[in-house]
Amino acid sequence: MKIIVDAMGGDNAPDEVVRGALDAARDHGIDITLVGRGEAVLRVVERLEMAELPRGVEIVDASEVVSMEDDPANVVRVKKDASLTVALNLLRDGRGDALVSAGSTGALLSGATLIVKRVRGVRRAALAPFIPNSAGGFVLIDSGANVECTPEYLLQFAFMGAFYAEDTLMIDAPRVGLLNNGAEPTKGAQLQLESFKLLEKAGADGHINFIGNVEAKDAMKGACDVLVCDGFTGNVVLKTVEGTASLIMSEVKGIFKANLLTKLSALLIRKHFYGLKAKMDPDAVGGTILLGISKPVIKAHGSSNAYAISNAIRQAALAASADTASRLHDVLSGMKL
Repeated sequence: MKIIVDAMGGDNAPDEVVRGALDAARDHGIDITLVGRGEAVLRVVERLEMAELPRGVEIVDASEVVSMEDDPANVVRVKKDASLTVALNLLRDGRGDALVSAGSTGALLSGATLIVKRVRGVRRAALAPFIPNSAGGFVLIDSGANVECTPEYLLQFAFMGAFYAEDTLMIDAPRVGLLNNGAEPTKGAQLQLESFKLLEKAGADGHINFIGNVEAKDAMKGACDVLVCDGFTGNVVLKTVEGTASLIMSEVKGIFKANLLTKLSALLIRKHFYGLKAKMDPDAVGGTILLGISKPVIKAHGSSNAYAISNAIRQAALAASADTASRLHDVLSGMKL
């Protein structure tokens, strides 16, 4: 198993990206191809007091870097020697099994679409993170890849999300809900109203287990296994959940440090506290699969640390082993758009 890593992508590149990749190579036995400015990558290796790259880790030099100011729509055409562009070309050419990048979401999406290509039949690839809730968790699709959507896009997101939930996450007959501001079929704007009709028909035809509209608060209580929405709304939900989780964990930690008695109480529930922290920590997941691309592409958080990058690489290896991308076409063949 070989994972291609965009060494220059993300706020903390290349230091945290390289550290995370080396950790993944050591802890999970995964071969790594680091793509980026070779000298910068090697300086990180030297700072880690390593005489040479570990076995199974290689560097592919790329002189340019995709920045957040670059136009995502054409950056891979303009910056042909950018680390992201080179990494995507390596994936397309079969020189790796999956790709991980913490760089620009827009650039990754457009680059993966242009270079690696979508699965045949897929209209738009979508980000599908797993969000923890009281019942375990749910797949949120789309969470930022497609800001503007049509009802047909949301229908396809439902098919892809249900496939991913059942095939990779092992959820039997996943319940698919449409994110809305109320449970009634008459709720929402035109996008939600038209999408509801398409999803309802797909459910009646037996293609998906559609349960109707779901409010965000109910999704967090376990109302569905797949929550479908446009990328703008989904990204707001994702960032709100992450921010709320961070706030709660910080406040609870502050409470436990208040005095001697609370510190002693913290010792008694330390195991449970760390379990909750791990469940709510996005770094423990590491990255989100870009569903609909013909080969596994994992988007890591822009602010990823080494721990998050290592886990994103682990996620990429799992996605490659499951062969999720290549089998998605068979699932979508049942859709009539």
